[in-house]
Amino acid sequence: MEASAKRWLSLYPKEIAPVNEYDDRPLFDYLREAAERFPKKIAIHFLGKELTFSKLYDDALRLADQLQKFGLKKGDHAAIMLPNSPQYVIGYFAILMTGGVVVQTNPLYTEHELHHQLKDSGAKMIICLDALYPRVKKASLNTELETIIITGVQDYLPFPKNVLYPIASKTKLPKKRDIRNEKNVYLLTDLIQNGSKAFKPATINAREDLALLQYTGGTTGVAKGVMLTHRNLSANTKQSCMWMYRQKYGEEVVLGVLPFFHVYGMTIVMNLAIMYAAKMVILPRFHVEEVLKTIEKQRPTLFPGAPTMYIALINHPNISQYDLSSIETCISGSAPLPVEVQQTFERLTGGKLVEGYGLSESSPVTHCNLIWGERVSGSIGIPYPDTDCKIVSETGEECPVNEVGELVVRGPQVMKGYWNRPEETEKVLKDGWLYTGDMAYMDEKGYFYIVDRKKDVIIASGYNIYPREVEEVLYEHPDVQEAAVIGVPDDYRGETVKAFIVPKQGRVLDEKALDAHCRKMLAPYKVPKSYEFRSELPKSAIGKVLKRVLIAEEDKKRQTS
Repeated sequence: MEASAKRWLSLYPKEIAPVNEYDDRPLFDYLREAAERFPKKIAIHFLGKELTFSKLYDDALRLADQLQKFGLKKGDHAAIMLPNSPQYVIGYFAILMTGGVVVQTNPLYTEHELHHQLKDSGAKMIICLDALYPRVKKASLNTELETIIITGVQDYLPFPKNVLYPIASKTKLPKKRDIRNEKNVYLLTDLIQNGSKAFKPATINAREDLALLQYTGGTTGVAKGVMLTHRNLSANTKQSCMWMYRQKYGEEVVLGVLPFFHVYGMTIVMNLAIMYAAKMVILPRFHVEEVLKTIEKQRPTLFPGAPTMYIALINHPNISQYDLSSIETCISGSAPLPVEVQQTFERLTGGKLVEGYGLSESSPVTHCNLIWGERVSGSIGIPYPDTDCKIVSETGEECPVNEVGELVVRGPQVMKGYWNRPEETEKVLKDGWLYTGDMAYMDEKGYFYIVDRKKDVIIASGYNIYPREVEEVLYEHPDVQEAAVIGVPDDYRGETVKAFIVPKQGRVLDEKALDAHCRKMLAPYKVPKSYEFRSELPKSAIGKVLKRVLIAEEDKKRQTS
């Protein structure tokens, strides 16, 4: 697209340059820089405990030293299965320092889901919470996993059980002496204590060397590893910093409640805080009362989040009792941001809340509304600096203004491809353009609007849920003949999962039985919230289930109710 056709460039404030240079530095080098410039500055605040940048960097070096001695070398894959915590940040940067590739793993994954990811990624190591160890051990069978590193509920910096994931209080925790007696199982605290901070990080080609495998689904429903390089991640982090141009290096406080295992939380919270040399206030999960107390006490200036978080906060009955005036900037992602939520939150805090857009394949952010400029309700905003964008028809021709087509983007944040899936890569990467699968249009000014999803993905509370994955689990139930899964609107989650079931002849099914079955195989947020039993499903002439008919029926029910 010619520069003259990039209508959005005229909307940039003078502080945002449309063309920029991006460092070809490894991602961990920003942590080194922060530690050298601000050695005694607090890098992490975690539930009353604090780490300086110097301590954070030294511990990452010590852990990297031990990981390398255990055989993790450049290009090897190592998984992290932790809630937000100092251990997550240390493990993430330690893996990168060895030249390894981080495989981000949701702590809520079941054994079934975890096994697929370990098998597909070929991860040799995993750093996990002690409460997850039994699950990890079972899921590691018939994979390449060689080493398990455990961090405890009370290790390093404590995880109070009352604010941790429910997994910590429902699982019998392994004892340290038992862990030390197991082959190829180690304690994170032991490794950090025994490692050397004289470790020399690997030499990295930032444009080519992978930093991350971020698993995401698609129309197939099969989770794929998005290959993101050091440059992809550092460029998108720098783009985000440029977008928040009024924030100052070394002076900000970032609230880290978005999960780091999600690419959005990883970039806009963790990587951004390190690149900004900002104090990162970490919470292991979103709990409304805890977030409000933390904002009042720790005075964060940046609060990236998802719409459901802001909705929960503004609807808390005692929100007026908390001082939220420190909040200056919030970028909302993962789902559409209702305008009334934006306005109410801004009134309560005095800060700015804007909607952005992205996907795992772009590290993830490609678009955002201007924070201190014109904002358009219902729009995802304009492209980030150095991000080209256009709308194309089914034939690949560029669409005129206000005409709906597929949104395609290119820029320094766009992925290298899908891990071990060249055919899938070719479908979405064409001549340097990433085909997002989202249907959108651009208006006369250059603002973009998402109107529909080409993919079947359901987004509930910011989590991507792929219908086929849920359907395959439902089909494993011996009494299910047919299953179809769609997303239905939900006032709080944005969308939620509904399953349509045709039982096998002569069999009797109920919601309770299906719910119990799904919970054995799926993370809680993927489990259908409602079921409808039918004698048949609407189908095309060739026998394909017509989900659009089911969606239309649900729309009609809502309109008449």
